[in-house]
Amino acid sequence: MATSTILRGTMLLTAATFLSKLLGMLYVIPFNHLVGETGGALFYYAYNPYNILLSISTIGVPLAVSKFVSKYNSLGDYETGRRMFKSGMLIMLITGFVAFLLLYLSADLMAKLILARADNPKGNSAEDIAMVIRMVSFALIIVPAMSIVRGFFQGYQSMGPTAISQVVEQIVRIIFLLSAAFVIVNVFNGSISTAVGYATFAAFVGAVASCIVLFLYWRRRKTYLDRQLQQQTHTHDIPTRDLFKELFQYAGPFVLVGIATPLYQQVDVFTFNNAMDAIGLKDISEFALGSVNFYSHKLVIIPVTIATGLSLAMLPAITKSFTEGKKSQMFYQMNQSFQIVMLFVLPAVVGLSLLSNEAYGALFDLNRIDLTSNLLAWYAPVGLFYGLFAVSSSVLQGINQQKFAVVSLSAGLLIKIILNVPLIHLFEAKGAIFGTFLAVFTAVLLNIWRIIVSVEFPMRELIKRTMLIVIFTTIMAISVLLTKWGLSPFLFYRDGQMEALVVLIISITVGAGIYLWLSYSSTLLERVLGSRVRVLDKFLRRTR
Repeated sequence: MATSTILRGTMLLTAATFLSKLLGMLYVIPFNHLVGETGGALFYYAYNPYNILLSISTIGVPLAVSKFVSKYNSLGDYETGRRMFKSGMLIMLITGFVAFLLLYLSADLMAKLILARADNPKGNSAEDIAMVIRMVSFALIIVPAMSIVRGFFQGYQSMGPTAISQVVEQIVRIIFLLSAAFVIVNVFNGSISTAVGYATFAAFVGAVASCIVLFLYWRRRKTYLDRQLQQQTHTHDIPTRDLFKELFQYAGPFVLVGIATPLYQQVDVFTFNNAMDAIGLKDISEFALGSVNFYSHKLVIIPVTIATGLSLAMLPAITKSFTEGKKSQMFYQMNQSFQIVMLFVLPAVVGLSLLSNEAYGALFDLNRIDLTSNLLAWYAPVGLFYGLFAVSSSVLQGINQQKFAVVSLSAGLLIKIILNVPLIHLFEAKGAIFGTFLAVFTAVLLNIWRIIVSVEFPMRELIKRTMLIVIFTTIMAISVLLTKWGLSPFLFYRDGQMEALVVLIISITVGAGIYLWLSYSSTLLERVLGSRVRVLDKFLRRTR
C-alpha cells in the first residue's frame, strides 16, 4: 500500500482519537452541573475497574491482530489473517463475558472495600456504588469483540472503520449519558445515583452503535476481502496453537500502557476515602476524589493524548531502524518522540497549573473552588509523566525490551500502594496526587534508564532541547501571570463562570501565542517536528 495512503489513514485515526478524547472532556462540563463532584466520584468508581477489566479482557489482542494481519497480508497470505481474526473473535467473546461476570458479581464486594468504614451520609452509599458498577459491566460483553473487528480492518491499513466507529460510539454514548442524566434529575426528580447509573450504562449503548457501524463496513467490504482469499496462491498453514503463541507475543506489551493510569487510580478508589476518614475529612472525601480523578483528570489528559499520539506514530519507524541496525537514525527518532512530549505537554501542564482557578471555575463550577482548583494545580504536572511513561514504554517495545515495562509499572504501582495512605495522612487530599507523581516518575526513570543501558541512547540532545523548552515555558508562565494580574481589576474568576472563562481564554491566548512565537522563531518547533511549519510560515514570515 502506498505510503501516502498509510499516512492518510494514520492521520485520520489520530484525528478521530483526538476528537473522541475532546468530546470525552467536554461532556463532563454539563455532566458536572447535573451530578456534581460526588456524582463524578460515583461515576469514577464504576468506570475505573471497567477500564482495567476491559484492558485485561482484551489482553492487547485487537492491536496485536492488526499487527498480525498486516504481517501475513504483506506476504500474500490472507487466509492466515482471517483465521486469526475468527479465533481472536472467539477469545474476545469468552474473555469479555468472563470480565462481565467478574465485574457484575464482585460489585457488592468492591463497594464495601471502597467504603470500608461507615457510609458518609453526605456522599454515596455502598448500594449506590454496587449499582453503577453493575450498570457499566454490561459493556464488557460486546466491547472486546468489537475492538478486534477494528484491529482486523487496521491490519488492512484501513483506518476509516475504526475512526468512524470510534467517533460514533463516543457521540452516541454522550448523547445517551447526558439525556438520561438530565431526564432523571430534572424531569423525574430522580436521585443522582440513578442518573449516574444510566450514565455508566451509556458505555453499552455507545458500543452497540459502534458495532452497527462496523457491521455496515464489513458487509460493504466482504466481497473484496473474499476475492483476496480466492486469489492467494500460498498459505503458511500455521497450527492454531502456534497462531495464538505468536499473537500473544505481540499482544502482551500493548496492555501495559493502557492499564497504568487506571491501576494508579484504582489504588485511590480503595484507599482514599478510608484514609481521609481516618484524619477527620470524611465530609469532603468523595468531593475531592471526584474533583481530582474524574474532572481534573479529563483536563490534564487532553494535551497528553495529543502529544503521545504524535510521538507514538514514530514507533514503527523506531522498530524498523532497530531491526536494521541503523543506530543514528533510531536515536534521532527516539529523541523526536521524547521531545514532542516535552514541547507540547510541559507548557500545557504548567499553564493549566497556573490557570487552575479559572479552568476549573469556568468549565465546572465555583463550588469549593479553593479546594478543587488547588488539587488541579498540583495534579496537572503529573500529566507530563503520564505522557513520558507512554512514550518510554513504547520505545522499549520498539527496541525489543518490552518485558521491562512490566518491571517499571510494577515498581511504580508498589510505590503508590505503600505511600498513598501515609501521604494522605500527611498532606490530606493532595497526598494521593503526590503518591501518583512518585509512582509514575519512578516508572519513567526506570524506563529511560533501561533504554540508555540497552542501546546506549545519548541524552545530550534531549537535555539540551528540554532546557530550551523550560526557558520558553518560564517566559510563557510569566506572561500568563502578568496577564492575570492586569485583568484582575476588571475581571476576577470568583465573580462568576463567565468572568472565569474570559480570563482563561485571554490568558491562554497570550501565553500560548508567546510560547508558539518563541518556539517558531528559534526554529525549535521545526527541529522537534522534523519539518517546516508551513501554516506559521504564512503568518509569521520568519527569515531563515
